[in-house]
Amino acid sequence: MTLNPASIPPDGRHRYAIRVYYEDTDAGGVVYHATYLRYAERARTEALRDLGVPHSALVEHHGTMFMVRRLEVDYERGARLDDALTVETEVMEVGGATVQLRQTVRNKDGICAVLAVRLACVRLEGSKPGRIPLLWRERLLAMRSSRTAV
Repeated sequence: MTLNPASIPPDGRHRYAIRVYYEDTDAGGVVYHATYLRYAERARTEALRDLGVPHSALVEHHGTMFMVRRLEVDYERGARLDDALTVETEVMEVGGATVQLRQTVRNKDGICAVLAVRLACVRLEGSKPGRIPLLWRERLLAMRSSRTAV
């Protein structure tokens, strides 16, 4: 199995840029609350890819995948149509079969939403919990360590 080399963000915060489109908003031009979940999902996918351990390889080589186990969202301010947003993903904790992340969505005016996400590593067959494969665990821990080292 050959995976990409890791790109660990120096401050432990992966950043993903996204633009608010009309389809993301409600009738008032404000980002619909559930849209933040899609933004966070995309940012998590890109964070794994940039760490050199894409989600697709987890599925293909290990028969496991990350699934959202728990999610809490605090909405601070509404993002609006055409806003440029940044989703920052930070690894807070890595367990044997779970990962705790904090994802912060910002626009030019500050924080729009903060998501606390617990992911569980689950086997595709039977949907039972599975241990996070070593390489994924090492890269996630490296990202977490770079956050605490700054």
